Amino acid sequence: MSGKVLTHLGASGEAHMVDVSGKVATTRVAIAEGRVAMSKETLDLVVAGNAKKGDVLGTARIAGIMAAKRTHELIPLCHPLALSQVTVDLTPDPALPGIVVQASVKVTGQTGVEMEALTAVSVACLTIYDMVKAAERGMRIEGIRLVEKTGGKSGPYRAGQ
Repeated sequence: MSGKVLTHLGASGEAHMVDVSGKVATTRVAIAEGRVAMSKETLDLVVAGNAKKGDVLGTARIAGIMAAKRTHELIPLCHPLALSQVTVDLTPDPALPGIVVQASVKVTGQTGVEMEALTAVSVACLTIYDMVKAAERGMRIEGIRLVEKTGGKSGPYRAGQ
């Protein structure tokens, strides 16, 4: 980690929004993932569409997309971005058991979309929890992380490489 600079800190350590006006606009994509671990019975309830609050996966998908679009309102130093694409995929995983959530966010701009992808995953996971907490309060939201990013000056990143 030596040699890395925290760009959101000023000379005396105060937080500030980074000036990206001098950066070249490039196509940037970020992919994040996370999961909601639950009992097999709760997963069966979700997959069957029998949750009391309705369509868990459809609602979580919309919540994740909405969250990506509003990240700058939630994370104080994020720039508002005109996102060109947001996808949120929710995959039931009987081996977990639970739901694997993956979000992909794309923009052509001067700053990356890692926070938007991570926010989409986080809110989708929270929505799943909210919609089925009556069936199981012991669910766990786990493993939220950046999987991949492309574009920008720092170049590509892939988790584990």
